Amino acid sequence: MARSHESFAKKEVKNKKEKKRKAKEKRSLERKEKKKDNNSDEMIAYVDKFGNITDTPPEETIHDEINAEDIQVGVPKSEAVDEDPVRIGTVTFFNESKGFGFIKDSMTKQDSFVHVNEVNGNIKENDKVTYELAKGPKGPIAVNVSLKKD
Repeated sequence: MARSHESFAKKEVKNKKEKKRKAKEKRSLERKEKKKDNNSDEMIAYVDKFGNITDTPPEETIHDEINAEDIQVGVPKSEAVDEDPVRIGTVTFFNESKGFGFIKDSMTKQDSFVHVNEVNGNIKENDKVTYELAKGPKGPIAVNVSLKKD
């Protein structure tokens, strides 16, 4: 009696490949059938007045009137707040030999650079001063700096 040249493992691999091929062919046929049955009505989505997506069309009788002028696109501009240009702060650091220092605002706790050319009189560390803010190349700078009069 002659033996087959195919071993059990080879037969199993062959059967698995055949099963995969048949499953792939079946899926392909199902996709083709589904394409034929596909309706455009199933693909339509509606948005209600609250912005929610639904599958039912909106009622034709309900409409809200919207003025085009009421629509804001972007960030609304901030209103100008009238601030007192003169601020009060404390000198946190001042180097007399180099001619610069820093002032910490008493309300906002923001540091501002100060140069000796903008100082009226003499100031030193921990002095209470009045000043005005200006925009410098690297941030806020203090101008018109003078000692605070109590």
